[in-house]
Amino acid sequence: MDVTALVEPDRVHKTVYTDQQIFDREMERIWERIWVYCGHESQVPNAGDYYAVTIGRQPMVMIRQPDMSVQVLYNRCPHRGVQVVGNLKGNTGSAFVCSYHAWSFHLDGSVRAIPLAKGYEGTRMTRDNPDCGMKRAARVDSYRGFVFASLVDEGPSLAEFLGEAKIAFDDMCDRSPLGEVEVVPICHRVMQHSNWKFFMENQLDALHPSVTHQSTGISAGRVEKRLKAEKGAAPLYYHYLSTFASSFEQWDGVQTINFPHGHGILKAYMGLRPRDPDTLEYEALLKNAYGEAKTEEYLSRSIHHVLVYPYLSVQSPLQQLRCLRPVGPDKTMSEIWHFRLKGAPEAIYRRSLWYYNLVNSPATMINADDLENWTKGQWGLQSNGGDWVSFHRYFGDDREENGVTYSNHGTSEAVMRNQFKAWARYMQDR
Repeated sequence: MDVTALVEPDRVHKTVYTDQQIFDREMERIWERIWVYCGHESQVPNAGDYYAVTIGRQPMVMIRQPDMSVQVLYNRCPHRGVQVVGNLKGNTGSAFVCSYHAWSFHLDGSVRAIPLAKGYEGTRMTRDNPDCGMKRAARVDSYRGFVFASLVDEGPSLAEFLGEAKIAFDDMCDRSPLGEVEVVPICHRVMQHSNWKFFMENQLDALHPSVTHQSTGISAGRVEKRLKAEKGAAPLYYHYLSTFASSFEQWDGVQTINFPHGHGILKAYMGLRPRDPDTLEYEALLKNAYGEAKTEEYLSRSIHHVLVYPYLSVQSPLQQLRCLRPVGPDKTMSEIWHFRLKGAPEAIYRRSLWYYNLVNSPATMINADDLENWTKGQWGLQSNGGDWVSFHRYFGDDREENGVTYSNHGTSEAVMRNQFKAWARYMQDR
């Protein structure tokens, strides 16, 4: 398969969103090779705690070890192939036990016991054979409590893969007076009836909010304006929504920064630093922990979204992370997680929780608009109405330095062009 014919500097062929063969190759060349996010260490706080996760097409399980390290194993019994873990999460005690024939395994995946072992004498299926254990992911690493795994031995380290995008996790953790976050154990899961690329392109697309989210943004803005007139102030959550309806000129002034691996940053536009008593109390805790200069550095970072391509969207100022698990060329599971800043006041947690639910909950007024567009996009690309997807907006206008592309206009489609440059490289790698 020659993918070079499918990606041009200013457009891509529609089959990259619709073709099953291309999707299968993505699973092999991208998802089952690169570093993929598995979860946060706080999801498995105790020895024996596990969390099931899918990497590409592979069922995996993240498991806390007796020495408190975290391992990632294939969720498969080496005997007859049955998945060992059937629940999404839990505690397996001191061992995994297969529900089919009771083979058992230590928490690191090595075989512990083979029932009725006499029946295997003289065969290769004996306890001294490493193939009788649950297979481990080739590489496991973490950054500031966020756990990643790669299913191949070769390739860049996690630090090299994340590159500048690691600021997503630094920015989130640095906002905690203790320098740490913990996961909120409720996850919004959404089955998107569209290719995973729609989601990744949309996250840094500064042109769509004033169109797609206009009804919500304008309505929230009217209420916000009325409350300010009547009471002198309005709750911050109205501002969360009203800014979606910012003018095109405002959106055009928000820069995107696009990195070589397809990662990217949409700089800040919301203005999330009010001067209310809760914020002042919180900032005092940060100054006590880090000093005034560092606190100002942390809270002044210009970040709204950070993308870790091809599957992660992190809104660090609001402690929110969205992770993609592709199911098929036209189906994608998104997992949306929220994190608590350790040591921060409850009011700060509640403030960010409002955004998490307003944008992502089953009753959301925002994500539903996006889901509809992505589904209609998938339908449209399956039609005979045209063969190409356009990424021409401000083509040739962006600035590139040392492999990093900076948009001169916030509504530039540099984001999409950069993502497909990375996609093409991954798909051609042997």
